[in-house]
Amino acid sequence: MIGGALQVNDSITLDPDDIEESFIRAPGAGGQNVNKTASAVQLRFKARQCRALRNDVFLRLKDLAGRRMTRDGDIVITANTFRTQERNRRDARDRLVALIQQAAVPPRTRVATKVSKGAKQRRMENKRRAGARKQTRGRVNPND
Repeated sequence: MIGGALQVNDSITLDPDDIEESFIRAPGAGGQNVNKTASAVQLRFKARQCRALRNDVFLRLKDLAGRRMTRDGDIVITANTFRTQERNRRDARDRLVALIQQAAVPPRTRVATKVSKGAKQRRMENKRRAGARKQTRGRVNPND
């Protein structure tokens, strides 16, 4: 985090205006304190409106986010693992950064390769051997 901005990598820095955080009550066990404190964080990142994301990164992010992305192009991350707001807030931001870092890496292109001549010869030789082995098998003569 640099001056309010969230640093994802060398080329992507998220504007704080693209991130909204709201604090909600955390579900689950936690005793009496859980009923009166809003320690869970719901982070909303406006991915479609973010100028820092290139279109190809946004499309990969959309696939990675899955159900966490809304129709409007917002990514919603809920963090309620920890008991304090600050740690949940840090967890939500870390998860967002990790998701964007994963989307920022372009997939490796597959390089088509040919089967080597030796591999083809070995395969054909194995087929010949298997065929010859099966040729030796014959019908059983009931008279013998």
